[in-house]
Amino acid sequence: MVKKPSNKGPESIPSQGKKKSLWLRALRLSSLLMLWLGLALLVLTAYYAWDLPDVDNYEKQTRRPIITILAADNTVITTYGDVYDKAVKFNEVPPYLIQSIIATEDRRFFSHIGVDVFGMVRAALANVRAKRIRQGGSTLTQQLAKNLFLTPERSMRRKIQEILLAFWLETRFSKRQIITLYLNRVYLGVGTFGVAAAARRYFGKSIKNISLKEAALLSGLLKAPSRYSPFRNKKLSLKRANQVLTNMFVAGFLSKSDVQRAKAEVIKLANQKSGSGARYFADWLLQRAFGFVGKGNQDLIIKTTLSPYLQNIGEQQVRNSLKKDGKALRVGQAALVSLSPDGAIRAMVGGRRYAASQFNRVNQALRQPGSAFKLFVYVAALESGLKPNDIVIDEPISIDGWKPKNYTGKFLGPVTLRRALSESINTVAVKVSEKIGREKVIKVAHKLGITAKLKGHPSIALGVDGVNLLDLTSAYALFANRGYPAWPYGIIEIRNKKNEILYRRSRVLAGRLVQKK
Repeated sequence: MVKKPSNKGPESIPSQGKKKSLWLRALRLSSLLMLWLGLALLVLTAYYAWDLPDVDNYEKQTRRPIITILAADNTVITTYGDVYDKAVKFNEVPPYLIQSIIATEDRRFFSHIGVDVFGMVRAALANVRAKRIRQGGSTLTQQLAKNLFLTPERSMRRKIQEILLAFWLETRFSKRQIITLYLNRVYLGVGTFGVAAAARRYFGKSIKNISLKEAALLSGLLKAPSRYSPFRNKKLSLKRANQVLTNMFVAGFLSKSDVQRAKAEVIKLANQKSGSGARYFADWLLQRAFGFVGKGNQDLIIKTTLSPYLQNIGEQQVRNSLKKDGKALRVGQAALVSLSPDGAIRAMVGGRRYAASQFNRVNQALRQPGSAFKLFVYVAALESGLKPNDIVIDEPISIDGWKPKNYTGKFLGPVTLRRALSESINTVAVKVSEKIGREKVIKVAHKLGITAKLKGHPSIALGVDGVNLLDLTSAYALFANRGYPAWPYGIIEIRNKKNEILYRRSRVLAGRLVQKK
């Protein structure tokens, strides 16, 4: 039988060989590239591993000192610093708290070796799709490594070190030990570290007594402690807690009926003795406390002059005033401060809501006092020898082209200084200021407690320079005190944790600043 000749010509053989050669070259090139990338990653890892922190000091806790601010009746206004409770053991924590954390933060915790590759890939894909960082791929072990050893910076160096330290933790400790360390060190907002401290801060109870929904709320804080804080936004916090409960159902920890019962539970938060607005006062107070005892590492207890009763009334008055007149006056903020005759601050409200704005409008905002400043003009006039019954002409005036007008648009002619002050006549106040000298007015204002820088222009008599509310209130209190100053203060005493007195305010006997005329 004669064999049929092949249809393929000799020219087709080199073509196949050429394709095979190109494929082999591509394989060699990609293998070489992967080898070099692997070597580069190995060198980079070794470099960052050389700079790892001292892992033997993982048990040491470095924290900011706790500063407790007390009201005059010894109720707690607020606490600054890092608050830890007694370390809890694994079997002291309700199982559903651990389950809620695992369901929300790291579902493969008990199966991975410190790093969850699938979780990292999933997070990366989600972030690419969203074109922003929406998910993190860190495991609980990685989070613990960061909490124990690293800074919050975001860099390749820190991420590689985090992964290496996570591997070290997994080889050194059991899963139970890792989750227990995590529970005792994790930050949960309002200065609290660890679930035990958070349970007392948010619910006023021991960690072993928290409910399923309370556990879900704590777990929900892990994503963003400040944003989801129930003290700041309870509605958002509960919404997040419900999402955690759903996560537990998806992970197989809860049944549908368990989730429904938990979602129906009403959470009662721990009492906040003074209104949240008292934080304005506490912030103002803190720097003054450091001025008395210095910035050290010891815990402090600061007793203050604040009255919780008056503070709550003050906050309510600010809210009511803004609700009633805010829209008509086109203002969205207000402030209030209340002093006793000796200058003790009894209430301070720096704004509508502290959580929305920490700017304290009592002492940080400079506002034009307007006619309230005329008091300093007339005190300066009396100190310069003028008398309350001296006559000044209320008439049109012009100073360097500036022509002040009265609110009524009228001029009254001859008036006494007493009448000019009581009727708040602008032209007379300016005339008096010009007669005695603007620098004299500024000097008197500073003597009576105004700390703002004042400019010596003609309109100073009409209160165009900004002053703060605390200074102005203190200066006016002087006249209620028959000329004796009411320098504002808020600290009664400062003690350390051993109950040793570090500072106690002594009675200040100040001389009369304004004599009776």
